Amino acid sequence: MPKSYDSHSPPGKSVFSDAASANDTEQVNSPRANQLLARLAKSELDKFITKLSPVPIEIGDVLYEPEERIEYVYFPTTGVISLLAAFEDGGSVEAGLMGAEGMLGTSVILGAETTPHLALVQANGHAFKMSVRDLKSFVQNDGGQLREVLLRYTSALFTQVAQTAGCNRAHTLEQRLARWLLLTHDRVPGDEFELTQDFLSRMLGVRRAGVSVAANTLREMGAINYQRGNVKVLDRKGLEQASCECYQVVKEEYERLLKV
Repeated sequence: MPKSYDSHSPPGKSVFSDAASANDTEQVNSPRANQLLARLAKSELDKFITKLSPVPIEIGDVLYEPEERIEYVYFPTTGVISLLAAFEDGGSVEAGLMGAEGMLGTSVILGAETTPHLALVQANGHAFKMSVRDLKSFVQNDGGQLREVLLRYTSALFTQVAQTAGCNRAHTLEQRLARWLLLTHDRVPGDEFELTQDFLSRMLGVRRAGVSVAANTLREMGAINYQRGNVKVLDRKGLEQASCECYQVVKEEYERLLKV
């Protein structure tokens, strides 16, 4: 069972829209609701799914701790998982995030056994998990197509993590918040999702007061409504304009590498 961290089709969604618009039953029950698994031929997927187990993922669940051995990989079908760089003083800042377009645990494909990142569930959903042993065995023996898909996704995720690192250093808090809200909006159905100030401060590496100021700026622009830990995107185009170029760079790389 995952640990828990106790925390007090619009424009731009193209690479994620299939998963975001699928009905709840399909999302929970079908591995094909995950965009990577949906790219596999039926014959390959039929062999692969025998090793998959459906699991719920809930806000605050810690799926990976920094430097702990990775035992399972996760293929989300709904929900959002954030990757955070965690520091010795207890602080943290976002490094990337993923939803139904990806897989948590790509580093094991490259031979790693641990990750430096904390993996924290940001939005409720469902996933299919598989042991690292089973994944490696399948990729080595049967998974030629899966290997290619996972390597493409790993490259896209690397771009997101690298771009996020630069963004955290170079851009304003309002721009970073807008970018992060866009990435979340891409991966959830509808325009409304839960995000507390505490969670946002943890993701953005700032105090809650800073989150309040940045969110209020976006609210005054009419881009979002934010109250009591709930975000509603009111003006997607306005939110894109408030963001930095990093959102578009990452989006275009995902489209280039993952679009069917």
